[in-house]
Amino acid sequence: MTQICLTVSCPSTRGIVGAIGTFLAENGCNITDSSQFDDTESGRFFMRTIFVSEDGATAEALSESFAGIAGDFDMDFAFHGTDVKMKVIIMVSRFGHCLNDLLYRWRIGALPIDIVAVISNHMEYQKVVVNHDLPFHCIKVTKENKPKAEAQIMEIVEETEADLIVLARYMQVLSDEMCRKMSGRIINIHHSFLPSFKGANPYKQAYERGVKLIGATSHYVTADLDEGPIIEQDVVAVTHAQSPSDYVSLGRDVEARVLSRAIHAHIHRRVFLNGNRTVVFPASPGSYASERMG
Repeated sequence: MTQICLTVSCPSTRGIVGAIGTFLAENGCNITDSSQFDDTESGRFFMRTIFVSEDGATAEALSESFAGIAGDFDMDFAFHGTDVKMKVIIMVSRFGHCLNDLLYRWRIGALPIDIVAVISNHMEYQKVVVNHDLPFHCIKVTKENKPKAEAQIMEIVEETEADLIVLARYMQVLSDEMCRKMSGRIINIHHSFLPSFKGANPYKQAYERGVKLIGATSHYVTADLDEGPIIEQDVVAVTHAQSPSDYVSLGRDVEARVLSRAIHAHIHRRVFLNGNRTVVFPASPGSYASERMG
């Protein structure tokens, strides 16, 4: 039986969980995993439930039947079959560590996504992408042609019906218009340090300041550069014995890991926007399993 995912966000009040549980039981559904969070600060309630329909009901049919209950609680909700893969566009510039990591995880089934295109403003990774039998688009970006280039990107998004854009070290700033149009559907990765270093050679700056923790942050893209709602973060310890090039290598490794975990959370519908923050529920049993190895 195909698993179905129900996501719910609504004002916090009594009876939400009971109403959802009763609806699923009355419609022949058995819950296999469920998470919920009541945010007392925002007054919002969030819930993610995985279940199987023992009567063979589809996500579409259940969604129609659920509309009345959703109206009673002013819910934003969605039913999704977990066997339907999100369509994803990956964008990359000249740093390929995140792209290569994502392609490997996709190839072995660890990231169950449908990569519909890879877009770059350079040609370095054309062969790598084409060798994976994936469409590659090189769209050069300059100050003069940036609006036109972005229009080309959006054409690809619309033609492929992409659900998500992943900026796998794509080193171009997206316009406010594109960020608004794709709100909650663009994920970025960048280094994060304590203290924060911006500009050229951040790892060298971190080395010169004797930083002991370097890390990465993956977040949704907003008009405020690198300040969107955070999905995933991680750090790696360094010591006085590491060189500047060690910092770079360790930093790239943690960037790739954090980005893949953020995408994993998003495609399994575990991430809920909560103002400028996110609610990220734990993974369901079995969702990290790969279809194959190598």
